[in-house]
Amino acid sequence: MTATADLQRPLRLSVIIPNFNYAEFLGQAIDSALAIDWPHIQVIVVDDGSTDGSRDLIARYAGRITAILQANAGQFEAYNAGYKLADGDVVIFLDSDDLLDREVMREIAAVWRAGISKVQFRLRTVDGAAQPLGNTIPQFQGTPTPEDIRHWATLTTTYPTPPGSGNAYAPAYLDKIFPLDEACGRPGDSICIAAAPFLGDVVTIPTALGCYRVHGRNDGAASKLDAKQFHLHVVRARQRQTYTLHLAKRAGIEIQDDAINNSLHYLPYRLASLRIAHQTHPIPKDNVGAVWRDVMRAMSKPQGISVKGRTTIAVWTTLIALLPQAAGMKLILWRFVPAARPQFLRSTLLKFGIIK
Repeated sequence: MTATADLQRPLRLSVIIPNFNYAEFLGQAIDSALAIDWPHIQVIVVDDGSTDGSRDLIARYAGRITAILQANAGQFEAYNAGYKLADGDVVIFLDSDDLLDREVMREIAAVWRAGISKVQFRLRTVDGAAQPLGNTIPQFQGTPTPEDIRHWATLTTTYPTPPGSGNAYAPAYLDKIFPLDEACGRPGDSICIAAAPFLGDVVTIPTALGCYRVHGRNDGAASKLDAKQFHLHVVRARQRQTYTLHLAKRAGIEIQDDAINNSLHYLPYRLASLRIAHQTHPIPKDNVGAVWRDVMRAMSKPQGISVKGRTTIAVWTTLIALLPQAAGMKLILWRFVPAARPQFLRSTLLKFGIIK
């Protein structure tokens, strides 16, 4: 699909909702997309072989959405199928357990321009019942410019970004990377997020314009400590690094081979994976001392984290390295599962502006 936005007319929005066995959430996701306050909206739901009643629910929206019912092939194939039918000037891939706010497109349209790869916005975290968990993602200092994000991605191969539902893409950018494959791992949003700073401008809206649901079944969000989940985070981050290095080389941008170890977004996952399940940690011969040294070096690398935030990560890493296993596990829990944080800790983090 190729679409060129004519800025003399209102932008068209395509919301693509890939789904696999999320019938309990899917209706709310579709409703949130249909309720967006914008005159030109196309909603495409791609069901990837669900067996839980999702297709009966999708049938209730006949005439209001475009439905694609395919055999189970994986998330990135659902992305590919949905994008083939998208006719929007702006494309959002909404996870079927997430929600968008009514005003999301008006906020996007206010900053939209030629040369954008994506517009990103914060998401409020909510539980399975859509009740607020009290924080927003991603956390970053100020409002980063496209130049900031490109610089950070070059230094670290990562940058502060929301998960899939918090990104609105330009088709001119997506056409450069579709159809998706496994070059960046299985999740459909991995390539879309990783490539964006190198193939266009990433524009950031600092307000929250949707909800990211944390319910224990989504592997991008933690509701408890799970060794497999941290292993997966590390593996996927390293896959994204490989993809980013290849992409940057094609674009004539030089990135160090070990740039990922400058990333204060990635290193806490690496440390958690190492401490929770050393035997299955995906980096051979890795050790806590090596992670600690990488964190200390990364402290001086600009990457959108405030001095307070960087200091918090450094203190957390040091404590994890020094404390007994049980105490370290508690700190890992509080870092990655916001709902598990004691009230005093949450109040302190809010008071000092470390979280918002």
